[in-house]
Amino acid sequence: MIQTERLILRGWRDDDAALHHAMCADPAVMAYLGPAPTPADSAAVVARQKAMLADYGACFWALERRDTGAFIGWCGIKPGPVGTPIDRKPEIGWSLVQSEWGQGYAREAADASFAWGWREMGLPTVWAITVPANTASRALMERLGMTRVVDGDFDHPKLAEDDPLRRHLLYRIDRPAHV
Repeated sequence: MIQTERLILRGWRDDDAALHHAMCADPAVMAYLGPAPTPADSAAVVARQKAMLADYGACFWALERRDTGAFIGWCGIKPGPVGTPIDRKPEIGWSLVQSEWGQGYAREAADASFAWGWREMGLPTVWAITVPANTASRALMERLGMTRVVDGDFDHPKLAEDDPLRRHLLYRIDRPAHV
């Protein structure tokens, strides 16, 4: 578990599946992530993240607000998707319920995830991917100090050729020298 001033980043619990499903039922949340998961899909997400935490030592952790205990999304580091330029490399990602957007929670959680990854895992580099249209995530990546890998654009192998979300941009950040 990681605590910040306002957040708790923690491992997933079985009852988080319903909360994940509710978050993903919002078309705005899923606009750049693809179709909304079914309840069974959300349960599988929870199971995968729990297994990843056990095997890898990190995952896309569940996010809770410290003041209310409310589930507000996820953020963390996990191995990148197979078949992509970040195949099994450390990938950071985040997604929040729409009501919590614009309050700095994604940045706070990402900063905490980076700090944890540098300190606990000794990661030399962390990667991120997103679609070109996701300007909010791209802007956050840049505020976090990530840089776009200009020759790193790719088509996500799990998406159909005609899927508008197929094209992805690649970002990276290297471990700071002072860590």
